[in-house]
Amino acid sequence: MKKKFSQVESAAEEPRVLCIIQDTTNSKTVNERVTLNLPASTPLKRLFEDVASKVGYVNGTFDLVWGNGDNVTDTQTPIDQNSDKTILDAGFEPGKKNFLHLTDKDGEQPHIMPEESGTTDDSVQDRFIGPLPREGSVGCTNDYVSQSYSYSSVLSKSETGYVGLVNQAMTCYLNSLLQTLFMTPEFRNALYKWEFEESEEDPVTSIPYQLQRLFVLLQTSKKRAIETTDVTRSFGWDSSEAWQQHDVQELCRVMFDALEQKWKQTEQADLINQLYQGKLKDYVRCLECGYEGWRIDTYLDIPLVIRPYGSNQAFASVEEALHAFIQPEILDGPNQYFCERCKKKCDARKGLRFLHFPYLLTLQLKRFDFDYTTMHRIKLNDRMTFPEELDMSVFIDVEDEKSPQTESCTDSGAENEGSCHSDQMSNDFSNDDGVDEGICLESNSAAERLSKAGSEKSSLLYELFSVMVHSGSAAGGHYYACIRSFSDEQWYSFNDQHVSKITQEDIKKTYGGSSGSRGYYSSAFASSTNAYMLIYRLKDPMRNAKFLEAHEYPEHIKQLVQKERELEEQEKRQREIERNTCKIKLFCMHPTKQIMMENKLEVHKDRTLKEAVEIAYKLMDLEEAVPLDCCRLVKYDEFHDYLERSYEGEEDTPMGLLLGGVKSTYMFDLLLETRRPDQIFQCYKPGEVMVKVHVVDLKTESVAPPISIRAYLNQTVSEFKQLISKATHLPAETMRVVLERCYNDLRLLNVSSKTLKAEGFFRSNKVFIESSESLDRHMAYTDSHLWKLLDRHANTIRLYVSLPEQSPGSQFRRAVYQKSSGDSGNLDEACERVKGPVGNMKSVEAILEESTEKLKSLSLQQQQEGDNGDSSKSTEASDFENIESPLNEIDSSTSAENRELENQIQISDPENLQSEERSDSDVNNDRSTSSVDSDILSSSHSSDTLCNVDNAPLPLANGLDSHSITSSRRSKANQGKKETWDTAEEDSGTDSEYDESGKSRGEAQYMYFKSEPYTADEGSGEGQKWLMVHVDKRITLSAFKQHLEPFVGVPSSHFKVFRVYASNQEFESVRLNETLSSFSDDNKITIRLGRALKKGEYRVKVYQLLVNEPEPCKFLLDAVFAKGMTVRQSKEELLPQLREQCGLDLTIDRFRLRKKTWKNPGTVFLDYHIYEEDINISSNWEVFLEILDGVEKMKSMSQLAVLSRRWRPSEMKLDSFQEVVLESSSVEELKEKLSEISGIPLENIEFAKGRGTFPCDISILEIHQDLDWNPKVSTLNVWPLYICDDGAVIFYRDKTEELMELTDEQRNELMKKESSRLQKTGHRVTYSPRKEKALKIYLDGAPNKDLTQD
Repeated sequence: MKKKFSQVESAAEEPRVLCIIQDTTNSKTVNERVTLNLPASTPLKRLFEDVASKVGYVNGTFDLVWGNGDNVTDTQTPIDQNSDKTILDAGFEPGKKNFLHLTDKDGEQPHIMPEESGTTDDSVQDRFIGPLPREGSVGCTNDYVSQSYSYSSVLSKSETGYVGLVNQAMTCYLNSLLQTLFMTPEFRNALYKWEFEESEEDPVTSIPYQLQRLFVLLQTSKKRAIETTDVTRSFGWDSSEAWQQHDVQELCRVMFDALEQKWKQTEQADLINQLYQGKLKDYVRCLECGYEGWRIDTYLDIPLVIRPYGSNQAFASVEEALHAFIQPEILDGPNQYFCERCKKKCDARKGLRFLHFPYLLTLQLKRFDFDYTTMHRIKLNDRMTFPEELDMSVFIDVEDEKSPQTESCTDSGAENEGSCHSDQMSNDFSNDDGVDEGICLESNSAAERLSKAGSEKSSLLYELFSVMVHSGSAAGGHYYACIRSFSDEQWYSFNDQHVSKITQEDIKKTYGGSSGSRGYYSSAFASSTNAYMLIYRLKDPMRNAKFLEAHEYPEHIKQLVQKERELEEQEKRQREIERNTCKIKLFCMHPTKQIMMENKLEVHKDRTLKEAVEIAYKLMDLEEAVPLDCCRLVKYDEFHDYLERSYEGEEDTPMGLLLGGVKSTYMFDLLLETRRPDQIFQCYKPGEVMVKVHVVDLKTESVAPPISIRAYLNQTVSEFKQLISKATHLPAETMRVVLERCYNDLRLLNVSSKTLKAEGFFRSNKVFIESSESLDRHMAYTDSHLWKLLDRHANTIRLYVSLPEQSPGSQFRRAVYQKSSGDSGNLDEACERVKGPVGNMKSVEAILEESTEKLKSLSLQQQQEGDNGDSSKSTEASDFENIESPLNEIDSSTSAENRELENQIQISDPENLQSEERSDSDVNNDRSTSSVDSDILSSSHSSDTLCNVDNAPLPLANGLDSHSITSSRRSKANQGKKETWDTAEEDSGTDSEYDESGKSRGEAQYMYFKSEPYTADEGSGEGQKWLMVHVDKRITLSAFKQHLEPFVGVPSSHFKVFRVYASNQEFESVRLNETLSSFSDDNKITIRLGRALKKGEYRVKVYQLLVNEPEPCKFLLDAVFAKGMTVRQSKEELLPQLREQCGLDLTIDRFRLRKKTWKNPGTVFLDYHIYEEDINISSNWEVFLEILDGVEKMKSMSQLAVLSRRWRPSEMKLDSFQEVVLESSSVEELKEKLSEISGIPLENIEFAKGRGTFPCDISILEIHQDLDWNPKVSTLNVWPLYICDDGAVIFYRDKTEELMELTDEQRNELMKKESSRLQKTGHRVTYSPRKEKALKIYLDGAPNKDLTQD
């Protein structure tokens, strides 16, 4: 004994090892953890046995490898499970977390442990009666298998032998009821006896047939849980219904009603009534003469009050609540009953009597109530006990022996066959105000009735078999069912997909409440998990049925069982195939189309590599492009564009072994590599790095397409050059190697002894090599021609430019004059130089063709003089053999003349600063040439001003001084102001293409630009011209526009650049000092004619305000306003545009401009206001134009303009808007003005502020009571009005005017009209209160899409 004790003591002192195992074999289990706390002396064999038992896998079908808690590398060696070592000897550390990963064994997933029913120790099974975690959640260690673990939890049946139901989203209430019906022998047997006739009905919409299928699956399926989607589809529900939680008692009534409708004229027609229907009497008895009026009602469930109305004490038990249910009340005082016999109002007794109890008794505990203090629904969690056996004989009605023979009933109708609803069954059950309706009972003698009642009382013992539990609050929660099986008398918890054994003690936990006293607030601190519906079955050996055995099934059920088994087996086989199928991304560079194709390769793990190549070959549709023997699969990293390895000699190896097993995701991809028949495949070894080598030719300034070679990271630069030399046949001695490590990071590899790893090589690399005898190799790297060429190559992008339809014309002639000379003295010389283009304007193609050769010499000279970005960029195949810019077409005899011309081209006219604010408005609102634009194009004013670098005015070709044009145009507009918006010099914060010295920013560094004609795809517009432009993305937008001038045919100030995004959305690019760095290869650009903004100018959208129209906001046109311009000047600018574009012939005093905020009219702009001084203006600005009925009343900023509208309650209509101009914010003045325009006496005026956006629409059914009429304030600018700006909406009325009385028909008609009107204007209709979505089952399988229904 002492020895045994010492062993126990030493075992207790032994250190323990904490093992945390993560299952990485499946994506669904990768987040699962199982924890084992083992003695340090545990053998490795026992560790594997414990893990297998814990996770439900067959021992020996999985490996365990060391992990770091997060991931595991492919190269780790599995722990030897056959070793005799202890876990301590194997390297496990006591007192620390030892992370292990459970992985596939030999590329095959672990086998699931077969179920051995009946061997599970129930005492070990964790009992859980409350809501369980949802599928896919991370379970605790004790629930590792039972909660949500891979196939073993989802696909294998529960150890209880019962099958769960999958919760679609919020269908737990449905699952609870379905499981209860399934566990009711009488209901299940009757359902099986019904036979579905496919010729008469669609099986998809047949509710009984889908219930049959569900019950058969619940009885025969080997899964842990099955779906209920077919059942809900037969209800006519869509997926949205799965997200609606309903009351389980409400579902019970609705489903029973639907089944009765479906079972009409069948053997099951009266099944629901036979099983669930009871009868009760609703009576009123006169206490003076004994006369009794009554009616018979039927019920399917009995609703029991938890806590009586007004009481703070809940009923203690179901029996207590049942007694209260039939407790009569006395009608006295003002509630007296009019007795037909006494012919007067008398005191009476009103109550309910049970006449018949159903075979299956359903009790609903009314836990959901309404709190009139908080005006919210609440849940009563008070404790209410219920017995396992309930004797209902004490509640059955026995005729009162003292009742006189004169008691009677009305004969006004037949027996009410409807079910008893919850709201009918309270103590104020009858609301007929003394009018009795019902039928008399059969005219048996009193003795017969007593005898019958007595016999019924003796056999009214009920046994509890289902408790439907609700956990949560009145706002929402979770349902599950506790059901006693009539087969083994065992209680089970059916909690969605989880089924487990429970005990009677677990049932008692659903009573609710707490252990303390039952005070008023006790339910607030009680458990929210409690019984909601109870179902009892009558104990009657003659009627109590057992479930049908398999041999007792009707023939059609046997066939259905066989059919469902075959479907499940087929699904299982398919699942097994899926489980053994490798799914991996597959790429292939098409040998003829030269595009990278992508697909998903699905191949069984036992298929060989050779078979997988055939599958991939067909998948990529290469039959006509290349022979099968010219294809192979290689391991590929698509992200780094890296070929990891090839599989030489492994053509017969299974794919499962090559890919490392079947996994949900792989850390690599496969590439289907192709070759020409005369080529051989290169061998790719693991550990190699891939290098794409581009050969650079300095003479032709070209960069060749890449050649792929493979190298090792431990190779030196010298060895690497020898490797390249073999591949390219270029001498290694003079070779310069440049590595592009990341974007624009060009590193010369000039230390021969350095390794590639030290130089920063990675899996996939890109290098440029040049091997020539030129002097360039002796220059400093950053000054060399090679660096400049590569720098340009890295920064050049290809853009596709869509040109406007207008060909180059007279506007281009003016542009050339402007750009070709800096002073008037050599203007004629400049004209002579450009005599060709000016005299006979040619097409874009002609300009390109003729000027190619001339520009080659210019480009070369500029390069030689050190201009870094001026040399041409080549494609990977060859140099671009097109022109830089047709502006350079001007003949030149000397390089100096060329440089002078180049500088002249890049100098812009400072008066024409194209400084724009960003305008992201959609181009659809932009006209390609507005009246403003066309005016400028036809007779340009300020853009004709020619300035030299020092801003001195230059004479124009017509001899006019530049300032004479602008001053003459503006002299009438504002003669009194010294500085107009034309001459404003202050910086408006917009971009300028000039720096402080006045030099063009584009002149600071010449950037590469090359273009050629391009034929666009079909559908891009007939006759539309395109350019393909190669340009350095460091160029500014300003310089880019200058390069485009000759192609567009007008100066850069006369066209706009729009960037084309996905789905052909176009947005204007306006910031001229920004570069093209945000653009990328193959971006599209659209050029549109129209005036570009100058410094201090803003593009403005003008809308017309129509206060009394259904759509009060109407777009008119785009205009240009400028800093320093007065409102009157902008109105003058608008007049001709309004006349030409909108057909509005107005005078300057007939309209006003005002602020626009969304759709709301705001501040009225006065004529003398100045933009940017009195009125803040910004890009994308919007303004209202309002046509006046008379003289402008707004003269001062101290005035306030509001929009008033009269409400006429006696006519149920609103008058039109009228503007009221106030001199102050006084409420008294507002009332005076309203009285003045309406004729309503001042003392009878009531007003209210409109709500929402203009025009503040509101239903005329709501306006009279919903607005805040006659607020108690003296000024308008305080709470609750806050009217501080123009444009507020004021409703007013005559308080003595009575509201029209409407009939129901008039109200409904008006309601429809208002609904239609408000929906058209986009305003929400609020007069109809929102209702929760009702629970409905549609008998035809689909809801009736009646839009008039709520």
